[in-house]
Amino acid sequence: MSIVSELFSWWGGKTWGTRLWLWRFGDVVGTDDYGNTYYQQRKGNGPLGVPRRWVTYTDLADASKVPPEWHGWLHYTVDTPPARGYRPKPWQKAHKMNMTGTRDAYRPQGSILADGKRPKATGDYKPWKPH
Repeated sequence: MSIVSELFSWWGGKTWGTRLWLWRFGDVVGTDDYGNTYYQQRKGNGPLGVPRRWVTYTDLADASKVPPEWHGWLHYTVDTPPARGYRPKPWQKAHKMNMTGTRDAYRPQGSILADGKRPKATGDYKPWKPH
C-alpha cells in the first residue's frame, strides 16, 4: 500500500492512525486465509467487561470476508481463536463478495432486470380499484 493511500484512505486497509493504535493497544492473535489480521485488546477490558477484539482487512473493508471460524471468535461465541489447520463444516460456504449493484447480482424470477419474462398472473390476483 502506498504512503499516500495510507495517509488519506480508511477503506483500503490500515492507515497510519490505525497502525499507531494497533501498536499501542493491540496484540496480534492470528491471520486468516484472506490475509486479514485479528487483534485483541492488550490491557484492561472494553465496555462489555471483556477485552475488545477486532480485525484489519488486507484490502477493501468487507465484513463478509471474515471466515466463519474467525467470526465466532470475534463475537465471543468461542474463547479460543481457530487453529491454523481449521477445516470448515460441510455446510459452510467459501466467501463470495456481495454482488449487489453489479451485473452478477441476484435477480429473482420476475425482476425487471432479470433475463426471463415475468410469469403471467394467476386467477388469485385482483387489482385495486378506488371507489
